[in-house]
Amino acid sequence: MIMKKIAFALLLGALGTSAQNAQAGKGFQVKDIDVKGLKGDAIAIPKAQNALSFQVEDIEVKGLQRVALGAALTHIPFNVGDNLNEFRISQSIKTLYQSGHFNDIRVYRDGNRLVYRVKERETISEIIFDGNSDLKDEQLTESLDGSNIRVGETLDRTVISGIEMGLENFYHSVGKYNAKVTAKITHLPRNRVNLEFSFVEGDSASIKQINIVGNEVFSNAQLLDKIVLTYDSPWWNFMAQDRYQKQALQGDMETINSYYLNRGYLRFKVDSTQVSMTPDKKAVYITLNVSEGETYTVSDVDFVGDMAGFENTIRAINPLQAGELYNGAEVTYTEEVISKFLGRYGYAYPKVTTRPEIDDETHSVKLSISIDPGKRVYVNRINFTGNHVTADNVLRREMRQMEGAWLSNSVVESSKSWLMRLPYMETVEFETKQIQGEDDLVDIDFTVKEQPSGSFNAGIGYGSQTKLSINAGVQQNNFLGTGNQLGFNIAKNYYQKNATISYTDPYFTVDAVSLGGQVYFSEYDAGNANMVDYKNKTFGVGLNWGFPVNEYLRLNFGVGWKYNQISQLEAYDQIQDFYDIYSDPNDPDGQLTFKTLDLSIGLSRTTLNRGTFPTAGSSQRLNVKMTTPKSDLQYFKLNYDAKFYFPLSRSQKWSVLTRMQLGYANGYGEVDGNDQLLPFWENFSAGGADTLRGFENNTIGPRAVYRLPQPIPGGCCLGPEYDSIYVNENSVGGNAMALVGLELIFPVPFLDESYSNSVRTSLFIDAGNVWDTEFNLDNYNDLAEYEYAKIEDYSDPSRFRSSAGLSIQWLSPMGPMIFSFARAVRKEEGDDDTFFSFNIGKTF
Repeated sequence: MIMKKIAFALLLGALGTSAQNAQAGKGFQVKDIDVKGLKGDAIAIPKAQNALSFQVEDIEVKGLQRVALGAALTHIPFNVGDNLNEFRISQSIKTLYQSGHFNDIRVYRDGNRLVYRVKERETISEIIFDGNSDLKDEQLTESLDGSNIRVGETLDRTVISGIEMGLENFYHSVGKYNAKVTAKITHLPRNRVNLEFSFVEGDSASIKQINIVGNEVFSNAQLLDKIVLTYDSPWWNFMAQDRYQKQALQGDMETINSYYLNRGYLRFKVDSTQVSMTPDKKAVYITLNVSEGETYTVSDVDFVGDMAGFENTIRAINPLQAGELYNGAEVTYTEEVISKFLGRYGYAYPKVTTRPEIDDETHSVKLSISIDPGKRVYVNRINFTGNHVTADNVLRREMRQMEGAWLSNSVVESSKSWLMRLPYMETVEFETKQIQGEDDLVDIDFTVKEQPSGSFNAGIGYGSQTKLSINAGVQQNNFLGTGNQLGFNIAKNYYQKNATISYTDPYFTVDAVSLGGQVYFSEYDAGNANMVDYKNKTFGVGLNWGFPVNEYLRLNFGVGWKYNQISQLEAYDQIQDFYDIYSDPNDPDGQLTFKTLDLSIGLSRTTLNRGTFPTAGSSQRLNVKMTTPKSDLQYFKLNYDAKFYFPLSRSQKWSVLTRMQLGYANGYGEVDGNDQLLPFWENFSAGGADTLRGFENNTIGPRAVYRLPQPIPGGCCLGPEYDSIYVNENSVGGNAMALVGLELIFPVPFLDESYSNSVRTSLFIDAGNVWDTEFNLDNYNDLAEYEYAKIEDYSDPSRFRSSAGLSIQWLSPMGPMIFSFARAVRKEEGDDDTFFSFNIGKTF
């Protein structure tokens, strides 16, 4: 700066001498006005010199390449024919520099003709980053953009050094004191440059020691245990934060301050902080000097201001009590509780502040809580963006916050939760915006992100259990954006052929009464599904209704008609009584046919935070189905399914899932003097990707027992003690079931954050059993001991199995998919376990 002023003084002195010669009639020529880097310095010109002027006859600008002549002339504050003096010329130079187009400007005068010779600033052709790992290229590009350093713009060299310094300061703040940032400019043809930033980041300085001086009440060990930064950590504690970071230190100081304030030390403060580096800048010593002071007791709690008519309630919900130690966290919590309470009744922007009146003599503090509820705020308009498929009215019907009503923060949060429970919503966010010029009206803007709401499939596949499969169909939870559910599917695999059409309108009425129905057909070969041999052909129709009880509880009713045709049945011991009742003695190998009409009632409750991949909340479903007394078969089934999600972090990326499935079924009434029995095809079964992972499908539960009399020549049979026993390796299921599971849900490692709502992983433990309460082991007491030993007690619920493993869930374009890798931990003899399984169409 000083050198610039000296150069100007010399330059203007030369101009003054030349002007005097001109007045003497000698004429003069300004050879060079050389001003570099002028950015706004004030130049003092003597009045005598300002008085000397000439009339400019022509203005010429040389050296222009990218800048148009007209654009350059607009920055010269005079025109041909104007009278000029040295001051106006110097001002024109300043104005040209301020345009930001030029690195160098020189002015020549030839008679009354003025010539500007300029050198334009270079255009940035490319910005290159090399050696940066802590800072992403995107972050650096955004930072440079704020300084007008971007590709295609002119290069302002004066800001480069500031950028270098700013980046190095950032590295110093994270403890990398040896970091170096260098900007290199490479010139290219046509006045272009490449700008390259070279980074030498180095390692963060380690923490050699942390000293706390002045603490007497709490030891160093107690305080250091509360903070993030640490030192001298064991080698196995790779999560320890033993590298210095300025922000982390500031956060730790706040943690220590809060620790004392929450225990009554109202006068506690951190007097000073020293961070000293070792000579090699590879380590630091941290010293905190603190003053603890004395503990303070709350002497009184008073409320002042306008409590909007809720004085009694506010006093009742106030957790602060006189006589207790002062607690900073409790004070903050009280302010939040009162603010949220007022927010429920339309006071969206209350001001709740606590003023402590400290008495240092008695070591007490009186707390005055000042309340200003502000105006009651009303909702003008609720807007939705991001719903490219879903109709606006489908989202609007989930709103608990109404337009025209006062704004309630709890009701708006509830509206968000209802949107998130829709299976076709990935994320939902909202923002409350005040209307300009109105202090009591707001708009609520909901931004939603949709996710695949179903699947379309057609083709040939191969599954771990289904083997070769052919399928075609569609399952859509948001049909044509209406929120209605449509399913149409035709499939054929190793053990089953089926076709199903279903449709459900969750808002058949405006009161959220749902109506749905389905028509289905199925052919099932149990022998190929790891069960005892029989074939079951089924077709039926059903209707169901749902009625909301409250925000979370729903009551469901259903009615269905079903036709079953059983063939190729192997009559094993557990179903012999059932077979004897319904089979034709004259045609023992004939088909069995049954027609049933069933009624069902269900109760469901859900507080899940999302419809798909939930991480918090719970879901419980209880369902009872019973055939009518006039049906060919009379039986009932009870099912209970519960899931509880417990988030482990505020972001809810880590969560624990506990789940349970319980089932019981049996017959009721009599037929031809015999007790009605549960149809064997209605038995519960377990094993596979969606029940008990680590075991093959339908393999958990009782086995089929065959009791074979021992024939004798010329007669019928020997006595029952000579009967032989054969136990089939396939399961026949049971009328009782209990399954439990525990999962740790965590983010997928190394996966981009944008996929967190469509892919997740979990570590799991599954356990459970299927048993038959009607099985009586005593019926086989008359067998020989070695034959009796072949039979297990299939009525014993304690014969549970368990497994553990890893699950990956993916919300694919084809639908939800679960891939499981599991090992059987506990199993029974004859169980068929498997390491890998997958399932399509369901998520936990």
